[in-house]
Amino acid sequence: MKVKVISILEDNYMYLIIDEQNRGAVAVDPAVPHRLLQIVNREGVSLVAVLTTHHHWDHARGNEDLLKEIPGLRVYGGDDRIKGLTDKVTNCQELKFNSINVRCLFTPCHTAGHMCYFVWEDDCTDSPAVFTGDTLFIGGCGKFFEGTAEQMHHNLTEVLGTLPEDTKVFCGHEYTKRNLKFALMVEPENEKVKEMLSWAKARDDDDKPTVPSTLLEEFEYNPFLRLS
Repeated sequence: MKVKVISILEDNYMYLIIDEQNRGAVAVDPAVPHRLLQIVNREGVSLVAVLTTHHHWDHARGNEDLLKEIPGLRVYGGDDRIKGLTDKVTNCQELKFNSINVRCLFTPCHTAGHMCYFVWEDDCTDSPAVFTGDTLFIGGCGKFFEGTAEQMHHNLTEVLGTLPEDTKVFCGHEYTKRNLKFALMVEPENEKVKEMLSWAKARDDDDKPTVPSTLLEEFEYNPFLRLS
């Protein structure tokens, strides 16, 4: 399973999950559809589905254009407000696209219908991945636009935090440097935070993404996963 990290807009990420054996692909939050289609064509894959984490325009605005371009495309999400939604999913529902498996994880708070997507490939030794939208960021978490702190804590510790430790975390925005500056204020003696902040600053200077992290790493420096 190959994941293409695609920087868009001011600080967003969209993703293309590629089944290298069957040459199918699934997009996550493709808010800039023409850019996505360029990459789909360059990779020589067929786009079969879109996974939308939530209805905000910077995650969902490309869905309708993609539906026009690709007959039979399915758009999955957990909120009726998502533009172009064809299939509404529920918590723990599993989807399958050839050898790519997806488990939908309901994580309400940033929005009331937010979904994260846990993805793994059949018969593959690669680590699984989770696409967390605006729920879990590297070193931080999303704003509580339509939910409570209790909901976010549950999402982070009971839903996402119980996934395998080697799970790769692909989030919706590049907020890492800012998040780690806050983490350092919370834990000024945490050497892992200091190390990661220095690394994130260097990545930012080189205009390179900081995704993915892993869940194991998040437990070492993300203050919202270290509350206990």
